[in-house]
Amino acid sequence: MILHRLAALEQPLKWAAFALGLLSTISIVQGWQLSAMLLGLPFCLIWVFCGWLRTEPQLKYINIVFSGLYLYGIARYLLLTS
Repeated sequence: MILHRLAALEQPLKWAAFALGLLSTISIVQGWQLSAMLLGLPFCLIWVFCGWLRTEPQLKYINIVFSGLYLYGIARYLLLTS
């Protein structure tokens, strides 16, 4: 029942992920490391959610790995610039 309700959010979340992906790509091209990671993390988390919603294990696990890498990168950036 709850997954059925959450399924209604899937399409808007995918559009939000699309926008985050575009902004993250622009950040990478511009050389803005922190903003690329800060935009990439919610992108991955949305896809983790959508992967669980549709039981797409390969998509879910790939994005869990990338989320961990983004968290590591953000923490490293903050520690090195402090």
